[in-house]
Amino acid sequence: MIGFCLFSNEVKAQEVQLVKIDSLQNADDLFTFSDSLRNDSTLLLKGSSVSLTVDTMTFKPNPTRAILFSAIVPGLGQIYNRKYWKLPLVYGSFIGCVYAMTWNNTQYKGYKQAYIDFVDPNSKYDSWKDYRPPSYPENIDNWTDQQRTQFSSRLKAQRDYYRYYRDMSRIITVGVYALWIVDAYVDAQLFDFDVSPDLSMRATPVFFEKTPVGSRSYGLQLSFTF
Repeated sequence: MIGFCLFSNEVKAQEVQLVKIDSLQNADDLFTFSDSLRNDSTLLLKGSSVSLTVDTMTFKPNPTRAILFSAIVPGLGQIYNRKYWKLPLVYGSFIGCVYAMTWNNTQYKGYKQAYIDFVDPNSKYDSWKDYRPPSYPENIDNWTDQQRTQFSSRLKAQRDYYRYYRDMSRIITVGVYALWIVDAYVDAQLFDFDVSPDLSMRATPVFFEKTPVGSRSYGLQLSFTF
């Protein structure tokens, strides 16, 4: 009884098989068997029939690795799952989130500093002038008390507004990050899930010889394929 392992260097990886042969008498038989393995799964060696099955190894992503890769670098899990078409969606969503977060944070800081400079009489800065309404006099000494109050309230409201959306942008960014991690996990789990494109309905007439309400009856049978 002779046992040996054959390794194939074909483009598609082949599963390593342990083949037992009871009639290999010399080296020529061994080379004949090795050469024939690439072309036929059933080999005949000097009257002895040897059945050999070689299974092709198909790619199957590991869900744990998909989660890990996607958590380390956004989009890496999709690359690991070979879902390359999702990369523009991944990076496009992150770019949008980062832009929204940066824009709102810049506006928040500007209105915050303007509000501080306006309400603080000892402030040496006048950044609030960048937000002065065109209808207001350039010289603040000519402002009425009502204008001062309205302008102060406006600066405070705008500061709170952009702070809210800056924080919301951060939360959304974290949510998008988690969403793509889950997407990588689901893709890895359902990678070999068979989704048939055949979704159809067939209607056929049916004739019944005897029924509870009569001797003959006609009907319509509906069958769904999915």
